[in-house]
Parts: sequence; C-alpha cells; structure tokens
Amino acid sequence: MSMLDIVKATAVGAVNAQNPVNVLFGTVRKTGPIEIEVHQKLILTDEFLIMTESTKELKGGDRVVLLRVQGGHQFVVMDKVV
Repeated sequence: MSMLDIVKATAVGAVNAQNPVNVLFGTVRKTGPIEIEVHQKLILTDEFLIMTESTKELKGGDRVVLLRVQGGHQFVVMDKVV
C-alpha cells in the first residue's frame, strides 16, 4: 500500500467517523417485495433494507424513517411516520 493510499484511507475513515449514520425519509411504493422511494433517483428494494418488527406491516403510500448504515449499502427502516 502506497503512502497516498494510506492517506486516502485515513481521510475516508475520518469522514465516516464524523457521520456514522444518515437519517432519511421515504415512501413505500409497493409491497411484496417492498420498494421504498427516497427520491426520484433512489428507490430501495428489499435487498438493501433491514426491516424492524414495527415495519413488517407497511402499506403502499406509507412514509417511513430510514437510517443509512455506514457505507451506504444497507438501510434500516425504523418506523412509519405519522
């Protein structure tokens, strides 16, 4: 690993440490399998979602709170917004 790679990895680690999770809001587009639209260009499918007990019975049109797991490849669906 070169010195440049070490500096880049350290910088990325510092940024991630300051921002370990992001809170997002989305809308359930469909269920079975579930799709949640965060914005027009970001639609999450079940392979990217971690559902909690309170979110197992979501319906189309429901607004939800999402937490993006560090790294951005998984999203925890926390609860329905009321």
